[in-house]
Amino acid sequence: MSRIGALPVSVPNGVDVAVASGAVRVKSSKGELLVPFRSDQMSVSIDDGAVRVTRTVEDKQARALHGLTRSLIANAVLGVSEGFSKRLDVFGVGFRVEVQGNRLTMHIGYSHPVVVVAPPGIELTTEEPQGGAQARIMVRGIDKQQVGQVAADIRFKRKPEPYKGKGIRYENEVIHWKTGKTAV
Repeated sequence: MSRIGALPVSVPNGVDVAVASGAVRVKSSKGELLVPFRSDQMSVSIDDGAVRVTRTVEDKQARALHGLTRSLIANAVLGVSEGFSKRLDVFGVGFRVEVQGNRLTMHIGYSHPVVVVAPPGIELTTEEPQGGAQARIMVRGIDKQQVGQVAADIRFKRKPEPYKGKGIRYENEVIHWKTGKTAV
């Protein structure tokens, strides 16, 4: 039996969960998410303010997908009730970022500004930097996978380099510093 898959997902007030054919629809005032699942291998039921995922067959793939399905539904419920966010810190002399609408313009050491357009459902903002950073970018949304992907795409524009630490990194990311040539 799957330990994660057996746990019920509690549904908070203000969140509406409905099971359609092969998908779970999670809706609140923040938005709506649709979580598909394998209806030939899983059964999703809603009772007493909780969502339960059970297997209908006992093959290897169904056992593998049991916990995954429950986790995806739990992330959707958490996303529409509270939302997800990731913070990125920009390190580097002269590096700066600015947000105009859904466009993030970054001046990060290239000869041209780098522009990232936020996809629908994602909000990009800037905050007051902390810990020696020049700028801080906040990525918010209700879809955990989409928030993580947008944050990874922004970080990829200028990965932190291991000698001086310049670049874009996650809020608590640890950079393994390398010694330069003069350390010999």
